[in-house]
This record gives sequence, C-alpha cells and structure tokens, in this order.
Amino acid sequence: MNNIRQVYLNGAFLPPAQAQVSAFDRGFVFGDGVYEVIPVFGGRLFRLPQHLARLGNSLREIRMTNPLPAAEWQRVFERLVEIQGGGELSIYLQVTRGVAPRDHAFPPNLAPTVFAYAAPLKYPPAEEVERGIAAITAPDIRWLRCDIKAIALLPNAMLRSQALDQGAAEAILLRDGFMTEGAASNIFVVRGGRLLTPPKGPLILPGVTRDLVLELARAHGVPCAEEAVSEAVLRAADEVWMTSSTKEILPITRLDGKPVGDGRPGPLHARLLALYKDYKRDFCAGKVD
Repeated sequence: MNNIRQVYLNGAFLPPAQAQVSAFDRGFVFGDGVYEVIPVFGGRLFRLPQHLARLGNSLREIRMTNPLPAAEWQRVFERLVEIQGGGELSIYLQVTRGVAPRDHAFPPNLAPTVFAYAAPLKYPPAEEVERGIAAITAPDIRWLRCDIKAIALLPNAMLRSQALDQGAAEAILLRDGFMTEGAASNIFVVRGGRLLTPPKGPLILPGVTRDLVLELARAHGVPCAEEAVSEAVLRAADEVWMTSSTKEILPITRLDGKPVGDGRPGPLHARLLALYKDYKRDFCAGKVD
C-alpha cells in the first residue's frame, strides 16, 4: 500500500491507513460482492464503457443496484488517477452488499460498500513476453457462474497457487474435457492458422482484453472463432496465450512441462501483440476510444 496515495471509500477520498470497513460487511463475511480492474494508459481510462458494462452485469446477476451512474464512476476514477499522478496505472474497484447481521439471505435496503484505488501498473517482465511463460492444466473446481466477476476468489487463488508450486505462472482450467479459461486470465489457442477461444457463457469471465483481441483479429483478417476448445486441441496447439487487463497478451510456451509448438512465442502472437500495441499507442494519442 506504500505506493497508493489515497483510496475512495463510500464517497470519501482517504489515505489508505484511514480506510476502514466493518467486520460485519457481507463482503468480508460471505464474499458477497463484485469487482473490476481497469487499466489506465497515458493517464486515460482504457475501455471504460466496456468495464462499466461488465460491472453492471455482475451487479444485476447478484441482485444489486449499481450504486453510481457511469458519469460518477468516471469522475471517481479520474480523480484517483489525478491523485496518483497519472501515467500507467490500474484501477481496482470493489462493491459489496454492505453491513448487516450474518444471515445467508440477502437483506433488503442495504447501503453498499464502495471501494476503489489506483496503483502503478505492473507489466509482465520483458523476458516473459519474449520467451513465454509456463502453465499447468487443472480441473476447473470453481462454481457455475464464472461470468460474474465476484470477489469470492478462493478457488482461483488455490489454482494459481497450485501453478506457482509447480514452477508455472498460470493454471489453464479444464471442465468435462474442454478448456474454460485461466485461473486469472482468458486463454487463446492457435491451431492450423486459426485463433480460437471458448465462447462467452456462465463458465468464463467475459474479458475486456479478450474481446479487444478478437476485434483486432477480425479487423485485420486473422481467422478466428469463439468455439469450444477440447483438451486434445489445447495440447496439440501451435500457440497458446493468456490475456487479461494487466498481463495484456502473454504467450504460454510450456504446458504441463512440455513445449507448446516449438517452445517459443509464435508468429500469430507477435502479430496480435503488435496490433494491440498500435491500438494502445493510438488510444494514448486520443485517436481511438
């Protein structure tokens, strides 16, 4: 927290040490809440409408009213960016159902707890982008509503820790013989010149970076599809990537101790990463939203 100057909590901007939440908050007691992570490039909030749309969907699905309109969310985030000094940042936002006596049922008419902060964005080391990372496969032990960006992330944390224990950076999750996503990422595979990723649905989080990769691929004539990816296709892939708002597009070059393709980042990754960097440059210059 040393590099976070102020946080936003329930309408106030405070030093982190002064931000306090009740021990009876349902976010603490039940994990009853949702979150978002929004990158900031060149001092500008990246694809804010898409992030706010996902936030709104998550809140609706857990039967909560969005506590702020879009313009107010933007004002809060821009103030946090200003306080932090701009540049390359990441906004973390969390909304919980609020404070109530412990009872599983949703209490009516609670005031939500709204918490947000901006912190310096940590990019993957250059060597990970150049050489790729290792991943493992693991059974998808999570619940059946992974499309909700819920704060109850214990299964994800267990899976990511399992990967780290085995010397890998990510776990690619398998359910009923098919790939879903990573413990903290969406996953793409390249097979026979086609870029594939599982379709949206309750078993994956609709990633904002995932959607942008597909937009760029389609706009530049890269064959791509949102379709079910079997474990067999994953293991035979020529390339595998993970995507997220903070990791961007990161190649996976070893899977369960074996090389993916020739064990090096592939040509399609290089092309999409270049397109993504061009888009970011244009975004920072104000040429695209």
